[in-house]
Amino acid sequence: MEIKPIIKKATVILIDCALAVYLVLAVSAFNRPDALTNVCGEVKIDIQEDVVTGFLKADDVKTQLLRAKLYPLGDPMEQVKTRRIEEALLQNPFVETAQCYKTQTGRVCITLTQRNPVVRVKADNGDDFYIDSHGNMMPATRYISDLVIVTGHVSRQYAQKVLPSIGSYLLQNSLWRNQVEQLNVLADGSMELVPRVGSHIVYLGQPTDFAKKLDRLEKFYKYGLSKAGWNKYSYINIEFHNQIICKRTKQTSS
Repeated sequence: MEIKPIIKKATVILIDCALAVYLVLAVSAFNRPDALTNVCGEVKIDIQEDVVTGFLKADDVKTQLLRAKLYPLGDPMEQVKTRRIEEALLQNPFVETAQCYKTQTGRVCITLTQRNPVVRVKADNGDDFYIDSHGNMMPATRYISDLVIVTGHVSRQYAQKVLPSIGSYLLQNSLWRNQVEQLNVLADGSMELVPRVGSHIVYLGQPTDFAKKLDRLEKFYKYGLSKAGWNKYSYINIEFHNQIICKRTKQTSS
């Protein structure tokens, strides 16, 4: 009986077994990215910004997760629950969408989109909040200087139904985004516009055909006030599509 063939055969079997074990371990590691790195060494927070920037900050996200005991830095990767992190962040009134995932290098990535505030409401009844482009109310925890302030008789229903489209239109139009400082809602639901340039008030009437009314106002600014003077009129009524009614500014004697 020859010994060498038996040894050779046994060696081949051992090599095959070793390769099989290696492949099983490799596949397991590939299917479990967190197994390659045991501890979370980095948390990356990426906030996708829209028209209004800086409304939601990475520090806010970190603070929220710390309070909920979900901030993963230093935690074993196997214990990082990405779904729980997403669900917690979606409770934030400033967050529109949240996505969280783990990488093979011990990093936890969090990607957020923020709700897009379009106006700030400071109503006569004391309400103070932001309205986003979908009509969601957001607490006024910080001030954003380039948003239009809406004052007057503003109920929450009125704000959620009427203001999203108006605020979105103003933000997307470079002229009106810079020119409109304030909208004031009267008791009957009609609206006045307070411009940044000029000492006049513009009466818009009911908040319908908003874009058409501002288009007419733009033409009046271009062909009327630019020649007559920005302070010639104190009140400009553009409620009706076929006319513009102006009230002259009272002249004061020196």
